[in-house]
Amino acid sequence: MAKPKQPFEEELKELRRMLLEMGVAAEEMIGDAVAALVRQNTEIANAVIERDNIVDRMEQEVELHCLRLLSRKAASGSELRHITSALRVAADIERIADHAVDISEAAKRLSAEAIYKPLVDIPHLGEIAQNMLRLTLDAFVRRDRKEAPVLIASDDEADAIYKHMRNELKSTLESDPHAVSQAISLLFVAYYLERICDHCTNIAERVGNA
Repeated sequence: MAKPKQPFEEELKELRRMLLEMGVAAEEMIGDAVAALVRQNTEIANAVIERDNIVDRMEQEVELHCLRLLSRKAASGSELRHITSALRVAADIERIADHAVDISEAAKRLSAEAIYKPLVDIPHLGEIAQNMLRLTLDAFVRRDRKEAPVLIASDDEADAIYKHMRNELKSTLESDPHAVSQAISLLFVAYYLERICDHCTNIAERVGNA
């Protein structure tokens, strides 16, 4: 027997719940990936990599839910925009989780080496990325357009930290050739975190269409 359809608004609430659940999973992956790097812990890194399949499956479930909603005739123009925006938000979250995996792979490569400098900028960048993801998703599901410009501005801080690390790498190339390989790996980690913030900016920009 076919499962009875829920009221349309209840289906929309379920979609928002699914997005928040997916966002929480990705946010935890970011935090654990950075922790794996700082602690040089391969077990944490491997756990993050394994959890990527969970986020992939969540994205597929969101896509199916959105398609079911789009097939129904009860949606207004505003609700249709919200559903199509949710599809894109799910894709952004999936890419965020992929970057957490990239950071974890870097953590594994660096786990057996003595890091040439204390890691300060990367944990800070990780906190910015986690906060942006949590707050932008919250704004999206609440359709809070007032929050979007504030959240987008947070990306500027992430860009500034990444730029600082690039400049620092140039100095390392000149002063400590033995640290170049590590410095490049850490710069890639910073790049992945900066890209996560860019995906969060994408979500914030979609609040206006939500």
